[in-house]
Amino acid sequence: MQNIRQNAIAIGLAVAGLALAWQGPAGAQTGNPAISADFPFERQYVEVLGSNVAYVEEGEGPMVLFIHGNPTSSYLWRNVIPFVSDEHRAIALDLIGMGASDKPDIDYTFQDHYAHVEGFIEALGLEDIVLVLHDWGGGLGSYYATNHPENVRALVMMEAAAPPALPVPSWDAIPNAEVRATFQGFRDPVLGPQIILEQNGFIEGLLPQSILRPLSEAEMNAYREPFPTPESRKPILVWPNEIPIAGMPERNVDLMTEVAAWLSSSSQPKLYLYASPGLIITPDAAKFIPQLMNNVQTRFIGSGIHYLQEDHPEVIGRNISDWLRDVVSREE
Repeated sequence: MQNIRQNAIAIGLAVAGLALAWQGPAGAQTGNPAISADFPFERQYVEVLGSNVAYVEEGEGPMVLFIHGNPTSSYLWRNVIPFVSDEHRAIALDLIGMGASDKPDIDYTFQDHYAHVEGFIEALGLEDIVLVLHDWGGGLGSYYATNHPENVRALVMMEAAAPPALPVPSWDAIPNAEVRATFQGFRDPVLGPQIILEQNGFIEGLLPQSILRPLSEAEMNAYREPFPTPESRKPILVWPNEIPIAGMPERNVDLMTEVAAWLSSSSQPKLYLYASPGLIITPDAAKFIPQLMNNVQTRFIGSGIHYLQEDHPEVIGRNISDWLRDVVSREE
């Protein structure tokens, strides 16, 4: 038990080291009027595969679907949606087991989440969708586009757990030693539950340390609220183990290979927003996106690590809105 505790502390220090290494301009985005802790949307629910999936909906017009990743929810998009919903129907869902959605007794693999995302789109009858994707939402949304290209009008991605970042060929391919150690800890069968389930380390550590500005207590509480107990944090624990690294899990290597092929050949317009230094997509990596995706634009949005919506919601929202008007609408 002492070794477990010492190792958990070491992983915690590695996560803290990431924050120190990634500090941007002091006070970045602090006091920005576009940033609010409020969640001014009424949650709605739809039954998918026997469970209730929560979502929010604003505006009218062409369909824009926001999909979050780990360990967030539709709350991540609260300050982005207003810049898009004035001319579009904007929907943001909570992945199953996350946010205000139900927490059924399932494994919470990528495939489980995907089945609920696919079922959610079918249940609401969403058509001709613009997908706005972050973190594991990137993998889920781009896999949906691969399987249902006729129902996807365009894609917007940022810090996406999807190609070109995935699959990762080996642990050595992760250049940052702290990142590598952190995720090895998350995937360790003993350390992972200690850090994520017992200590709530993903939310208390990695989440705020992957944002340049300090989150308010109200914002932290909004992210904590869906996961009050170790048992409720199972989805957060499973997600790091779903990253295809060094050939495992093989099922996710295969599907990310399918996604990469679709992204490289599909005609749908794509927008990739990136920041510096970034976590999944660095500025250096962003240079190669036009070689790996067809019909794509890349846009730099400023200093940021991973949860870019918490630092630059207005920049993200205006870029999406402008791109939909100036690019996507002209290609119809």
